Amino acid sequence: MAVPGNCYAKYVLVDINNVDYDYSMDNYKIKDLDHFLSLWQDIYTQEGRPCWDHMLLYYDKDIFFKDSVQEIRGIQSFTEMTRRLAKRSRGLKFIIHNSMLQENLIFAEWEMVISYKKYPQSSIYGASRILLKEGKVIEQRDYYDLWGDIFDNIGFLAKGYRRFMKKRFG
Repeated sequence: MAVPGNCYAKYVLVDINNVDYDYSMDNYKIKDLDHFLSLWQDIYTQEGRPCWDHMLLYYDKDIFFKDSVQEIRGIQSFTEMTRRLAKRSRGLKFIIHNSMLQENLIFAEWEMVISYKKYPQSSIYGASRILLKEGKVIEQRDYYDLWGDIFDNIGFLAKGYRRFMKKRFG
């Protein structure tokens, strides 16, 4: 059933807006590294818009997410964050450069190529540490240099920013 306001993923529709947690989501488990990578890289709807709704089924209701900008607890807040990012962007692509799965831990080195509605396309490079419990993502920690990657894509700021960072911290 289509829910207004949700993005329409190729796989499933998820209505996280009006429920705390749908326990039928427990049937969705990450099987192996290839399965996880296919979920992460196939984030477009049939209409060509970025959407993570199909991935939310693989996240635990008590997901803990942290990156350079925010710390989020729970599937509701995580869902809202992914939808904000998708709404702000015109295009979004994940390129996984390296990855590994050992027991219940996934590491992925990635490039997020993003086109905002008002700004040129840019890349943000990072890595994620993802902890699984019974096939569900229970913790995700993303590491990246947000400002460095943004400034690198703004011609007149790129050299000055890198020169400042090298002088002060290099």
